[in-house]
Amino acid sequence: MVGSAPAIADPVDTGSSAPEAAPEPAHGSARVTDVKQLGPQRTALFIDSPAMHRVVQVQILHPVNDKPRPSLYLLDGVDAGNDQNTWTERTDAAVFFADKNVNVVLPVGGAASYYTDWKWIDPVLGVNAWETFLTGELPSIVDARFDGTGANAVAGLSMGGHAALNLITRHPQLYRGVAAYSSCPDSTDANAQQSVRATVASRGGNATNMWGPDNDPDWAAHDPVTNADALRGKSVYLSVGNGLVGPGDLQSSTALVDSATGVGLELLTMNCTRQFQARLDSLRIPAQFVYRPVGTHSWPYWQEDLHNSWPTLAKALG
Repeated sequence: MVGSAPAIADPVDTGSSAPEAAPEPAHGSARVTDVKQLGPQRTALFIDSPAMHRVVQVQILHPVNDKPRPSLYLLDGVDAGNDQNTWTERTDAAVFFADKNVNVVLPVGGAASYYTDWKWIDPVLGVNAWETFLTGELPSIVDARFDGTGANAVAGLSMGGHAALNLITRHPQLYRGVAAYSSCPDSTDANAQQSVRATVASRGGNATNMWGPDNDPDWAAHDPVTNADALRGKSVYLSVGNGLVGPGDLQSSTALVDSATGVGLELLTMNCTRQFQARLDSLRIPAQFVYRPVGTHSWPYWQEDLHNSWPTLAKALG
């Protein structure tokens, strides 16, 4: 989710006069240390990442054949789990992609990390070098083990939607398309910065350790609005609800709990999405924007969004 903390955390006291700088990547290449077959079309890789300084789990949804195929990197929200990506826990993603000739790459972990490289070690969230891992270390492993063609797209919800837009604008050579569901693509507007800080703080972290104080150039360097021109020639899909409770909120007690905080969050992301549309329009960059007539910041709607965005992503992937 975008975030639910009511207040913005002050810079974290690391117990020293200065925060501890993020470690340099260890020597050597990322390597697979273990493989677990979770099903005929689902495999878990455990990858020793020099950038992350630990073993990172990535689960892959894949066809049973060995035909060449593209890859869709699917990013989680603020509550990214440590056992599996929430897309497979809370949606029908595994079933939906079962008949599609694509690798769906699901990083496990990364709660409140924005899937980016942090400037400093966070006392709660630790070392985060997700951007280096996802763009520099992981793609060659996925392509080599799962018949990847090198054609990639990236998608995500809420925090992961911002991250998806950030990754494609910072690495346009790596991705052909992007989809972001209920996301706030802005990193530099004062309200957007507060939202990012609240998201990170809601899980005990501090966004100053991520991109520095509010006036640090890293905020603009990781701002999809500022860097939107990099989306020229890409397939772009954004969707968002309007905060009204709808059928998805009545599917289960879990969905009802989500909708209790999801109304305000979805209104926030709807405003962000409209601003981003205006930015792309000003640059004359075509994109598909879908404003759902109902919907809060919750999983039943993101499952629907994933289904609806797939034709756009599939076309981009060829």
